Parts: sequence; structure tokens; C-alpha cells
Amino acid sequence: MSAIFDQNSYGDYNSAGQTSDNLQFFPSQYGDPSSGGYGHQQQRSSSFPGNTMSPAPELGYGGYNSVPGAQMSSQPISWLSAFGAGGLEGEPPLLEELGINFSHIKTKSFTVLNPLRPVDRNIMDDTDLAGPLLFCLAFGTFLLLSGKQHFGYIYGVAVVGCSVLFLILNLMSPQGVDIPKTASVLGYCMLPLVMLSSVSTLFTLNGGLGYILSALAIAWCTYSSSGFFTAVLGMNDQRFLVAYPVGLFYGCFALMTVF
Repeated sequence: MSAIFDQNSYGDYNSAGQTSDNLQFFPSQYGDPSSGGYGHQQQRSSSFPGNTMSPAPELGYGGYNSVPGAQMSSQPISWLSAFGAGGLEGEPPLLEELGINFSHIKTKSFTVLNPLRPVDRNIMDDTDLAGPLLFCLAFGTFLLLSGKQHFGYIYGVAVVGCSVLFLILNLMSPQGVDIPKTASVLGYCMLPLVMLSSVSTLFTLNGGLGYILSALAIAWCTYSSSGFFTAVLGMNDQRFLVAYPVGLFYGCFALMTVF
């Protein structure tokens, strides 16, 4: 203990409370805080080439680096930004990335509602299934409101019918057609049957008036669908041959609506 706490290595206090000459004090290396010593030391240390420490970048709104001199966009942010790209330049809207285009759905729906208008040959270049899925869901919902739960039958008839018509059209047409385009045409031309199913929620169709409305809806769907297929595939001379299997396809959905 005497080797560790040796009084000779430390200064002795005299009666006046002062230390002896053995205890020496060295000046502090830290600057005065009031004169900005810490800030000056940080700037001085960052000026050396070997210094690898750098201050953290300041983050602006939304997590982007705030570069001096850059101006932030003043575009208001609302809940509609969830359906877009958040105002970022060069980014397509979210609905477009998902293949949902309401303007195309509107154009094709109006074409079905007006079957006497000539069909543009390039109308099905953008093959989307958003409209057909929406119409099938509406058809099943209207049937459910009328007390008929036929979602399984709608799915089964749609899958089998699209597959069979895909094979028939490829056998009849030399240029051929793919199955998404076939499903898209059949789904869009189902709109008159959707309107018929909405009528079934108001009164029953199992009668004379219901049979007439069902026959008109089948003829409307068949005429529109055959017009789409003949315009896209160039089979104007074979429209009645195309209309026969298509009419049977829509007849199955009409039976679900009536009975």
C-alpha cells in the first residue's frame, strides 16, 4: 500500500492549503465553450484529409435529402396520392401499373351499349381484364341481392366457355387470338346481362316478360361479341358461325338470371 500511495509522488498540503512543487498542472486542450471552441475544433478536424467522419445528411420532407438551393414541390398531398406515384416525376400512376384504365373501360363499354356503331379493329389492342372482372362481380352481386348465390357457377361457366371459344376461334381464324383477348371480349359484352340481373333484383324474371328480356339480352350480347371478334380477327364473312357458340355461352348466364 505504501508503494501505491506514496506521498512523494503527490504534492503535500501545507497548513495554508497549498500544494507543494511536486504536483504540476497542465493547461487544458479544450477551447472555451462560450467562444465556439467545440464548433471550431469540429471544423478543424474535418479539414484533415484522413478524417472519414462527416455529419449526417439532413433529411427533408418524405425522407429526401435537402440539398441547399433546391426547392420542394408545393403540390398538395391527399389520400388520392395512394392511387398515384405521390407526385414523383416520371412515375406512372398505380392504376396504370396494375393494368386498370378507366378511359379504356368507358370506351369499350359504350361500344357494347351501341352495337350498331362500327367496331374499331384496334380497340382490343389493349387487352385488359379489369372491366370483365368488374362486370362479373356486379353480375354475381345482383344475383345475390335477388336471392341467388351463383358465384361458383359464374366462375365455372366463364372459365370453360372462354377456353372452348378460344379453341373454336383459333380453328376458324388463320391469324388466331390469345385467351386473354377472348376473355376480355366476352367479359365486356356481358354488360347487357349485368343490366338484366339488376332488373331481377326488382321483380322476378320467371315469366313472359322475363323471357322476352332475357332473349333480348342474349341477342344483344351475342351481336356485340361477334362484332368484336369479326372486327379484330377479320372474319366478316363468318359472323354467324362465330355468333352461334357465343350465343350458347351467354345463354348459360341468362338461365342463372331467370331461374
